[in-house]
Order: sequence, then structure tokens, then C-alpha cells
Amino acid sequence: MGAAGDGGVCALWRRAEGPEERRLLELFSYGLMAVGAASALLLCFIPMPYGRYSSRRFGWLLPARPAWALQELPSFLVPLGLAACGGAVAAARPNRVLLGCFLLHYVHRALIFPLLIREGKPTPFFTFVLALLFCVFNGYLQGRSLTTYAIYPPGWLGDSRFITGGMFEYVSGANFFGEILEWFGFALACCTIESLAFALCTLFILGSRARQHHKWYLEKFEDYPKDRKIVIPFLY
Repeated sequence: MGAAGDGGVCALWRRAEGPEERRLLELFSYGLMAVGAASALLLCFIPMPYGRYSSRRFGWLLPARPAWALQELPSFLVPLGLAACGGAVAAARPNRVLLGCFLLHYVHRALIFPLLIREGKPTPFFTFVLALLFCVFNGYLQGRSLTTYAIYPPGWLGDSRFITGGMFEYVSGANFFGEILEWFGFALACCTIESLAFALCTLFILGSRARQHHKWYLEKFEDYPKDRKIVIPFLY
């Protein structure tokens, strides 16, 4: 993908390019891992306040559909903008394919999934803002890595690295397990600190969310299988 002109935002991104930004991305990635771990600990005591756990304690309530679409949209628009500006490795085939996988996920998350929400619980403003900031930050992290710094050998995409799986008869959070696998597969394919940070943060946060769901199912349904695992089949 070519650079979109020599001025404006793209010029700023090109001037920022270099070893200092590369190191900054790595530090941000470690920070993201730490935030994910801290969030997992916090969520052991405070339910994540959206969806069925929505509460006015975390700010005024926003309609579910527009809130979800707006909070997820930066994870699509920021990497797309970075790709449009070009980068040292933006045109390489592995980078385009991997970035395309990331963008495809957020096309669904931001543009399709909100349309499928039926009578969704409203989203607290605080939760919306946190999700929005995360998507801006992670969109920059993944987009900048894959357009500017992640270098792959020519045969990278021919190496088998992808796994799928997860069934609700084994775990309560099969959908979360699928997304955790998705982003660890993405991290395995990218082999960057940025993608690993995203995968671990996803594991920490969605693992906590799955634990909430598992506890809720056990409390609400007397016949819910007591031996069913939370999110990782046969393990947790």
C-alpha cells in the first residue's frame, strides 16, 4: 500500500519511525500485559460492568448498539490509516495478510456484530471510555508493528501455525476460548511483542469474563454441569 501523500498525518508517522519508536512499542506491549494481568485480578472482585452485569454505578448508560460500534471502531480505523500511510514493511505479503486478519476481525466486531444485538443491555459510560481507549491504543500497537517494524521471511505464510477449537459442552466460555485461541494464533503468526501483549491481555480479561459467566450459570441453573470447565477444555 502506498503512502497517502507527503504531508499531514502520514508525514508525522514517517518522522516518528525509528529505533526509539520501536523500543516504545515494546515498552507499550509490556505495559499492556501488565494492565491485562491487573485487570484479571481486579475482575475477581468487581464484575466487568457491561452486558448482563451493566450498572449505573459506572456512569450514565449508553445504548448498546452505537456504544459497541464506536468503542470497537478505532481498532479498525487506526491500523487502516497506518496502512494507507504506508510503512517500511506495509507492502510485504505476510504483513498485508496478517493485518488483513486483524482488520477482518474488527469489521465484524465494529460493523456487523452491533447490528446483531437484540435488546442489548446499555453500556456504562466508564466502560465505554475504557474500551474506546483500549481499541485506539491496541489499534496503534498492532497496526504500527505490522506496517513498519515486523519483518518476515518469504515463506512465513506457508508455515502451519493456526489452530481452531472450543465447544460449549466442555467449557462455559467457548466463545471466549475461541477468541483467545484466535489472538494467540495471531501472535504465533506475527511473532512480535505487540501481538503477544494483545494475546495475553485478551487471555487475562476474557478469562475473567468467562469466570463471571461460569459462576452466573452455576447460580442460575440448578442442572448446570458442575464438572464443566470455565474457558480452557479439561484444564480451567
